[in-house]
Order: sequence, then C-alpha cells, then structure tokens
Amino acid sequence: MTNQTVRGTKDLLFDEWYKFKYVQQVASKISNLYGFAPVETPIFEYTEVFTKTLGDGSDIITKEMYTFDDKGGKSITLRPEFTAAIVRMLVEKKLQTPLKLFSTGPLFRYERPQRGRQRQFHQINFEVFGIESPKADIELISLAQHLLTEFDMGNSVKLEINSLGDGETISQYREALVLYFKKYQNDLSEDSQNRLIKNPLRILDSKDERDRAIISDAPKISDYYTKESSNFFEQILNRLTALGVPYTVNNKLVRGLDYYCHTVFEFITENLGAQGAIFAGGRYDNLVSSVGGKHTPAIGFAGGIERIMELINYAPEETRPIYLIPIGEKAEEYATTLANELRRSGLHINYEYSGALKNRMKKANQANAKIALIFGDEELGSNVIKVKNMDTGEEKTVACDKVKTLVQAL
Repeated sequence: MTNQTVRGTKDLLFDEWYKFKYVQQVASKISNLYGFAPVETPIFEYTEVFTKTLGDGSDIITKEMYTFDDKGGKSITLRPEFTAAIVRMLVEKKLQTPLKLFSTGPLFRYERPQRGRQRQFHQINFEVFGIESPKADIELISLAQHLLTEFDMGNSVKLEINSLGDGETISQYREALVLYFKKYQNDLSEDSQNRLIKNPLRILDSKDERDRAIISDAPKISDYYTKESSNFFEQILNRLTALGVPYTVNNKLVRGLDYYCHTVFEFITENLGAQGAIFAGGRYDNLVSSVGGKHTPAIGFAGGIERIMELINYAPEETRPIYLIPIGEKAEEYATTLANELRRSGLHINYEYSGALKNRMKKANQANAKIALIFGDEELGSNVIKVKNMDTGEEKTVACDKVKTLVQAL
C-alpha cells in the first residue's frame, strides 16, 4: 500500500477547504433567493439509473463510469452526474411539480485528470421540473450569471447558447448530419465514426482536429427548426438581451448527453485550458417520461466546484483566538474548565497543553492571538486573571467571574 492519493483525487487542506465550502455556501444562498429546495441523493445508484438516461453513445457510459457488482450481485455505479439520480428520486418519491431543486456533492468519472477536473469531483446543481415555458430557461441562465457575479468572475466567463429544437427538429437534423458525415466517414476519428451510427449530433462536440475541419461545414440546426422551436428560442434570446445577459449563439453546441432538447448552454472561460466550461446545462423535457414517470418538462445546469475554485480569489476571514496561558498544576486544571466555558459562549480559544511561559507567549504570537489570559496559582488564589492585549501590550488584572464579560466585549 502506498501513502498517496489515488490518481484523480485530491485532499482538501486548511484554506483550500474553506474555499471549497465558500463555493457551496454561496451557491446555497443564491439557490434560496430563487426558491430552490435543497435535496441530496446517494453517491451510488443501480447502474441502469444512468444507462437508461445518459444514452448508449455518451462518453460517460462508454468510457467513464465507475461500475461494480455489490455482494448481492447487483450492478452499482458511483454517481457520474446529478440529473439521472434526481430524476430517479422524482419518480420514486412521486414528487409533485413544478419543483425547483438544488443539490451539491461528489461525482465520479474515470477520465484524464486536468486542471480543475478530477476523477472524484464536486458540483453545484440546479434543476427545474414541470415548467414548459421558456421563462424557466431564462430564470436558470440568469441564476447562473448571478452566481458568476457573486464569485466575481463575470468578466472572464462568456455564455454560449444554442437550441436543439423539438423532436421533429432533432429527427430531421440527425438525418441531415448522417448524409453529410457519411461523405467523410473514413476521415473521421474513431469516436466520431461510432457516433455516426449511434448519435451523429455528438460528432459536433468532438475536439479532434480531424473532425473539427469537417464539422466547420456541417449543416446548421437552425435550418431545421420547426416554427415552435424557432419561437421558443427567440423568446429566450430576446429576454436575455432585455436582462442585459450577453451571449453568443453557437450552432455547434450540443452538450455531451443524449437527453437534451431545445435550450443548451455553457458558460465558458479561456482561463482553464481546453476544458473551459464552468456551468453547463440545458432542457430535457422527455427524460422523466423515458424512465417511467409522467411527461415532465425540465431544465437544469451544473457547475464544477474545483473549476470555480481555480478562478476565484478567496481567503477565509481570520478569527483571532484568545490564548490561555496557565502556569502551574492547579492553573492547568483550571484552564480546561475556563476553555470549556468560554468556547460554549462562542469564543475562539486556544492553549497549549504544556510548556514554559515564554514558549506559550511565543505560540500566542504565532497564532495572532488578540488576547492572552495569563494565570498561575497566585492569581487563582486571589480569584483573578491577567488579561493582556497582544496588540498594545496593555495588561490588566480582572476578577475570574468578570473575564467572560470582558473578553466578549473586546
């Protein structure tokens, strides 16, 4: 056994842990402003929860899932994304819609670790169920931009948006793509050749340089919109403009999963290398019904916490401790009682379990203590404690029963 983390996993230490929690706390605060209810699903599900929803041609299914048989012989998969698990919960619990749900937690994908992308990673996730109107799309995209503003990333992240249209649009467009890509079938990458059979729209998402040249002249989905699809997308774009949310329409944006329809979007940055999506999501109106639920229009997006952490400047607010410096056996015993009382009053208390006065004062300075409480057998015999201001050096003697009141006021 080696004493190191598994590749693609990461320990969170000290200030980095606080930054991680800060991202979750901001997301939770914003979710509450928009009326989202918090939920949490298990980190593993029966494998078919994901295979039924993500599509046979998705990279997650074919390459990335952590799947194993449990001791009962059931196939189990560590959660690779939130939506499938949330939909399972929605159907199993027979939750009433419309419903807005917020979740956060770890996910697992076996892929090459990159900056801000790990094999165990974490996301914040927002989903709206039961709203067919484009108003849900607009509100969700606005929420994503609100988050970016809170994280002070608004100027470095850009919104790209597209529409996949309705079922008729996607069907006609798929046929057009098959006809186009078949002309270049032998020139496509191996992945794209497989996608040509299973889901040709996914070829548009390829990052392979051979594919990119061919994709550049592929048919545009906007040429195949039904009247309803075109009107739906136009309403979203017009309202985003009215709200002052800048965007770029990217006709090649399809997202990586088979269940999307209508709106798809990504907030992207150039500050994370090739994998630049901070938030990504879209609409999936037929997903709930495809797994046995009733027809439930839905839209959602998720953001990678590790990616956000790479881009924000955050340091926890320093809490300067009160340092106890007992001198002598009786004082050491009293220190445990005093520390317990002060901590239960909401005060940050530190003290060493042993050591000379000089060393303990040095530790207090290293900890940037604002106050030192110094007491030995002589002070306790007189029922007093010395209170030293570590910034000014001022020292006063205070009755033991007045110490708590005094330090709470400082």
